[in-house]
Formats: sequence, C-alpha cells, structure tokens
Amino acid sequence: MMSKIRLIARIDIKGENVIKGIQFDGLRKLGNPNEFAKKYYKDGIDEIFFMDAVASLYDRNGLYDIIDQACKEVFIPITVGGGIRTIEDIKMALDAGADKVAINTQAIKNPEFIKKASRMFGRQCIVGSIETKKRGEKWEAYIDNGREKTGKDVEEWAAELEDLGVGEIMLTSVDRDGTQQGFDIELIKSMCGKVTVPLIVSGGAGNLSHINDICKAACFDGLVIGSVLHYEKSDIFSIKNEMRQHNLRVRL
Repeated sequence: MMSKIRLIARIDIKGENVIKGIQFDGLRKLGNPNEFAKKYYKDGIDEIFFMDAVASLYDRNGLYDIIDQACKEVFIPITVGGGIRTIEDIKMALDAGADKVAINTQAIKNPEFIKKASRMFGRQCIVGSIETKKRGEKWEAYIDNGREKTGKDVEEWAAELEDLGVGEIMLTSVDRDGTQQGFDIELIKSMCGKVTVPLIVSGGAGNLSHINDICKAACFDGLVIGSVLHYEKSDIFSIKNEMRQHNLRVRL
C-alpha cells in the first residue's frame, strides 16, 4: 500500500520572527514562529519545517530554543534546516526536539558529511535539501539560501545524495518560492523516478488551484507550503480535501 502524502508547513525564521520573501529575498516579518506552529498543528498539518533563513549567511543556527519551545505544544515531526554544518549541530537540533535535519550547503561543500551523519543518526534523520534555479533546459543546485550556484545538475545531485545516505530529498524551486504563482511542475516531473527515497517538493503554492495542478501533474511524497497558509489564501483542511479529490492518500 502506498504511504500517505505528507502536508508540511514551512516556517522561515530570522531571529525570533517568522519571515517570508520572494525567491528567498525581500523578507517580511509575519509574527511569532511558535504561534504559527501551534495553529498549523491544531489545524491538522502533518509536519513542520523550521528554516533559519539567514543561518548560512552568518555562520550560525539560532533555532534550538524555538524548537525546544515548539516541542512542548506541537506533537508532530519537526525538521530543522539552515546552518547545519557539523555533527554537533545535528546533535543539538535533535536534542532540542527536532526529528530530522535538512542539509544543503554543507552537503555540497563536504559530501562525506552526509555519509557520516547518516551512519551516526540514521538516514531517517537526514534530509537532503536541494535549492534549485532553472538554467537553460536544466536545473542547477544552489547553496547559501539560493545565492550561490554550484554547477551541479539537480537530477544527478539528488541521486548522489541518496547514495550518500539521505533518507529523503526536499526539492525547493527558488524561482517559484514565495511567488504564489504555482509549483514548478516541469521541475518536479523531471525528478519522478530519479530517486527511491521520498521526494518532498516546495516552492510556489498560492491557492487551491496550484494544489490541483500539482496533484494532476507530478509525483511526490510530501508537499511543503508556506505563503498559502501564512497569508490565509487557503487552509489545511481545504488543501487536504483537494488532494483527496485526486485520489491521493492523506492524513485526515
């Protein structure tokens, strides 16, 4: 039996505030991260992804206190990303209550780090995060919160991450992130069948029609949403119901 599709709320954080930008830029403060997390948990979200939006720029990760607080009131899986560079960073995140860590920049800079982390903590804890922009007919992986190109082809890098030991791939379209103009369906289609670990897709949801589009056209194991919830363009019940209309198995 196929596993259920997970609906995941992405909460980008700068300092102590939820922020949201467009294509990872022009950040706007929206409120307290734990209030957002509690609301989405009560409304039926399956998982929460906390992302330190500026950690890679300032060589730090400041989410541990936020995770610790969230875990007192939110009882679903939590993934943390941004600034995960060392084994100690992973340990601190998991000790604070996170279930998984998402790693992008350090995976590119030091692929052996993924191997080591997977062996120490189990591949189920390690998410390979890929931020990508389209270049010509291909998609290129980017690091440092979508600012630095790597020259790596996304399909090839995803397969390499799986071989290195990640338990799932989180694929984010920088071109679409925060635009509320819809998912990059072509990108997601290009990844179908390229990896055997779960594929989590992110970037672009702005309304229910975008959920309809991706359910009709692409394969994925998890759907990450941010702006559509933050700006109350839709709600978790309606999104899950839309997914059910396409015969996708979701958690009610």
